[in-house]
Amino acid sequence: MIAIDSNMAYHGTYDYQKGVPVVQRGSSQRKRILRDFGANIRRWRKVNGLSAVQVAERAFITRQTLRNIENGTGTARMDSLFAVLAVLGVEGIIVDAADPYNNNAGRSRIDDILNAGGTI
Repeated sequence: MIAIDSNMAYHGTYDYQKGVPVVQRGSSQRKRILRDFGANIRRWRKVNGLSAVQVAERAFITRQTLRNIENGTGTARMDSLFAVLAVLGVEGIIVDAADPYNNNAGRSRIDDILNAGGTI
């Protein structure tokens, strides 16, 4: 069972009967998050002084794939997304941000699991 508390940034709904978060892929909130993430990638591209064509070429993806990533639309593959992040020099930031040990709630839960003899 997954516990959701106020310390976690959670976007979506929660199935209380099953005790799990429900991912609503087409929700307006999810679309906004994808648009915001894509806009941040576009900003990083501009901060680095790179054109869309340059980033697409360096990441070995099509210009359309980059456009989809920057607009938060489409179904870009994870390796395409990370190729773009690498070109922009921010892939490590994203990987670190996803590490549960870099989050107070995640770190606390990991410590509790390890202290109870569990493994992660």
